[in-house]
Amino acid sequence: MRHDDAHFERIARETVEAFPPALLKAAREVSLRVAEWPTPEMMADLDIRDPRDLTGLYEGTPLPEKSFSDPAPWPDTVWLFRQPILAEWRERPGQSLDELIAHVTVHEFAHHFGWSDEEIGAIDPWWE
Repeated sequence: MRHDDAHFERIARETVEAFPPALLKAAREVSLRVAEWPTPEMMADLDIRDPRDLTGLYEGTPLPEKSFSDPAPWPDTVWLFRQPILAEWRERPGQSLDELIAHVTVHEFAHHFGWSDEEIGAIDPWWE
């Protein structure tokens, strides 16, 4: 199995394309990026010290908060951080890398749709 950026992006895009039709159009408008690590600025904004603790990030304005009178200066973006995802995968014996990539993708898109970490956690036992 390949663990390069192209593999991560392919799994993430396949995950998005499997979203329900009601969410798919809005999801396709989000930029999807794969990076090796989060930037120091991203980590500082979230008060995270260990880059392995940030597997993905949604940057943008959640849909319920968007306003046509106040357009965003850049597109919303979902980031997947390859090295932190690989580190977590190594700590989850029996879990496939593709399932983890898909999970992080869904989690970050949930933020785009307006869900908080607490709301996601209430229905998603993954991180327990």
